[in-house]
Amino acid sequence: MSLLEKVYDPENFRQTAHHLADMLADNLTANLNRETIKVINFIDPDTNYNNWKDKEFGSPEAFFREVINNSIQLQHPRYVGHQVSAPAPIAALAAFEGMMLNSGGAIYEMSAASTTLEKVVIDRLKGYFGFSDGDGIVTSGGTLANLTALICARNVKASNDIWNEGQKEKYAFMVSEEAHYCIDRAVRVMGWGDAGVIKIPVDSKYRMKTECLETYRKEAASRGVKVIGVVGSAPTTSTGIYDDLNVIGRYCQKHNLWYHIDAAHGGPVVFSEKYKDLMLGCDLADSITVDAHKMMMTPSLTTMLFFKNSNDSYRTFAQKAQYLWGDADQEWFNYGKRTMECTKIMLSTRIYALIITYGIEVFGEYVDRCYDMGGIFAKLITQRPGMELAVQPDSNIVCFRIVHADIPIANEINRKIRQAILEDGTFYIVQTVLQDKVYLRVSIMNPFTSELDLIDLLDLIEQLQNSLE
Repeated sequence: MSLLEKVYDPENFRQTAHHLADMLADNLTANLNRETIKVINFIDPDTNYNNWKDKEFGSPEAFFREVINNSIQLQHPRYVGHQVSAPAPIAALAAFEGMMLNSGGAIYEMSAASTTLEKVVIDRLKGYFGFSDGDGIVTSGGTLANLTALICARNVKASNDIWNEGQKEKYAFMVSEEAHYCIDRAVRVMGWGDAGVIKIPVDSKYRMKTECLETYRKEAASRGVKVIGVVGSAPTTSTGIYDDLNVIGRYCQKHNLWYHIDAAHGGPVVFSEKYKDLMLGCDLADSITVDAHKMMMTPSLTTMLFFKNSNDSYRTFAQKAQYLWGDADQEWFNYGKRTMECTKIMLSTRIYALIITYGIEVFGEYVDRCYDMGGIFAKLITQRPGMELAVQPDSNIVCFRIVHADIPIANEINRKIRQAILEDGTFYIVQTVLQDKVYLRVSIMNPFTSELDLIDLLDLIEQLQNSLE
């Protein structure tokens, strides 16, 4: 057997795949049972590089085992760090199948199943966001989806054909000062610079001060900058607080502005009877970004971008590639016309596998479990002397801190506690800075994180605080 024949040998693949599936299933069991496995075995980056660079493996199985051991354990209920879900096994299997088939979804003939299911998924879910008509795409991440939406807004709202003629005026979007940094990045990618992103201040609860929109829009106009849209956050990344989407939507309607909602994290509350009012007003949006890899249990990166107007989803890009498709401008099945990717991996099957296996209601149950636990954790914090919340949470993102009369000292204590937790590995949390204060930040992404887990986390924090004093 030649080397290439060995590479593609079906029986080798079958055997190795079975071994890998067994290892991952055993790892999932260990995580969910809270066995001796840590959430993270933190190793200094340079040390880790030196460990890997000359490492030898006797088999693929040994390599896969080392990757598992050297990776953070998102399936562990004490992973409460970044906004990345522990993917549902059926969604991960769909992703594995997509990787093996490797059929590029930019054009229909290359990926009939994936492109067709992309439309099925968008059509099944768009009504939950109040889009009775509309269309959308599935793309690789919220950053790319937000950039796509803002380029579309520019092409729709600009006074000239920017795609073909170049930009002749100065434009801007208004966003919350707490909006995700990818919005600022998207504006700069479009070449608008500092003037292109107008940051609206937030109130004491970290919500956009919508009463400031008109003042900031007029001030921009006085500088020769035309505001063409507003971006609402659902929620903001640092605090998990939802902007007043309804008020922003009414303002955009009144002034004929494009309304985009970055609901990368919190959009799936529309599937929850308990929390869906957090997205009240989303039906007023022109476009909405929703990451399925955050609150819909799919592997990264899997993001939906919804458009209220079907035609708008074709207005982001105007290029023609005759070797790929014919003269028809709107072909729902050729997604290369509407996405940034010219080669597009199979993403829709991940979401669809969950829907056909468990029903759309599984997304609402997942949201309820994680958001409920966010409220429980906030209550536990308020019962601890010497700790305070940044804000009462809307979601499963909770920011809190150890209090000290001297803010710089408090900041240093909270930083050291976070670093100590990272090195301990029993839990995984992150930190953020709000109004010059360092806060510990938790995102409850695992539906099996319990109240007892969170009590143990607070106990650990208090022990670390005592050791620092």
